Amino acid sequence: MTHDKACPPRDTHLSAAGLRARGWTARMVRQLLGEPDLLRANPYVRTAPQTRLYRVERVEAVETSEEFRAVAAASVRRSVAAKAAAQRRRREVLARIAAEPVDVPRLPPDRLSAAAVAHRRRRDEERAQGQRAQGRRDRAPGPATPESAAPEAPARWKVDYLRHQLPRHAELLDELLAGVRGRTVRAAAEELLRRRVYAAIAEAYPDLAQECERQLREREFGPPRA
Repeated sequence: MTHDKACPPRDTHLSAAGLRARGWTARMVRQLLGEPDLLRANPYVRTAPQTRLYRVERVEAVETSEEFRAVAAASVRRSVAAKAAAQRRRREVLARIAAEPVDVPRLPPDRLSAAAVAHRRRRDEERAQGQRAQGRRDRAPGPATPESAAPEAPARWKVDYLRHQLPRHAELLDELLAGVRGRTVRAAAEELLRRRVYAAIAEAYPDLAQECERQLREREFGPPRA
């Protein structure tokens, strides 16, 4: 193995990316090629690990061997099995979330309004405490009251309060996703759970359906552009 700061001709050596393009995995590289033939310093980030390069002739020679074909076939089988397991786990997680009951507390209008305002005030105070702990001098929000808030605020406070009365579902999500790799499964599970929670709130309180739709749309697509 040699060290070279200059960039070697591209047709004489292959990087890890070049090997991946030919169907090699990191495991196959370690097993069949071992140490690189050349180490090249990263031309853009001095502190980055050196680029590992392998001679094309050596790579091509290995690719014609029976050992390579056997290792490559085993790698494909592992990949197929892993994908099948991931898809099965995804179906299991989504099915469990779809079957989980969402029991929204049903309160008289006056009790819901009072609870929502109290919840909002607690959240504002927690936010103000966090700002003070960070040494920020932002003006603390005033007491939350339906009279001083924007017209749409009370509905938003009610939906937020009801959502926070369902902690079991966040715990369930963590439980189901423990040990699950991949962001796509988590994203799909979070989206399904979010939709079920908002749908349950809208069913229990039809007057909050429009706010539920607004919050769901904002969470999935972001706030509307001005």
